[in-house]
Amino acid sequence: MNKFYVIILLLKVISMNAQKDSLNLGDKYLEDQLYLDITYNVLKKKLKEVKSSSFSYGACVGYIRDIPIVKSGKMALGIGIGYGYDSFAHGLKVVENNSGFTLEVSNSADNKLLTHNLEMPLQFRLRSSNSRIYSFWRIYSGVKLSYNLRNQFIDAQSNEIIPITDVSNFNKFQLGLTMSSGYGTFNFHIYYGLTSILKSELIGQNLIDTKVFKIGVSLYIL
Repeated sequence: MNKFYVIILLLKVISMNAQKDSLNLGDKYLEDQLYLDITYNVLKKKLKEVKSSSFSYGACVGYIRDIPIVKSGKMALGIGIGYGYDSFAHGLKVVENNSGFTLEVSNSADNKLLTHNLEMPLQFRLRSSNSRIYSFWRIYSGVKLSYNLRNQFIDAQSNEIIPITDVSNFNKFQLGLTMSSGYGTFNFHIYYGLTSILKSELIGQNLIDTKVFKIGVSLYIL
């Protein structure tokens, strides 16, 4: 958790320097260069045999370079990079064998999947701001590419931790649609994953095509 605070501090320093540059742009200006997303996570398209999961959550923090595409700054692109952490509760069990890892249906819905990701958001930005207004309406939509740095499955019953960072059946690249909309600092945020978290993984004859859905809030800082 200390690393998380260090990241926020570093991003704040970067943002302050970027804001100094934006003050010299005349009518043009830069907005919302730091972001923090806090989400409730859901695993979609689970097998019907898998028990419903309990509370899952996520948080990501990063820096977005704001690129105005009109002189007023009310229409812009955003290209960024960040770090994301997600915790998923689920009803699957990972079993290690000679050929690698396989998945089975678990008796518990409280098994955990923990992921650490490098995130690269790309946004199209519409807003009602100008260089002198700091609270405004916004609609930011786009895509987010994630690269998995580390993932761990935890068996709730045995408390066994199985890292599968380099296992080929975990989809290290994830792509999803994003939208953030609201007024002021706190904004509604949604993420819909387009990529399955696992590659061609079967339980019996059933393909696991589980995708990630997130809903929460986005906080933007200059």
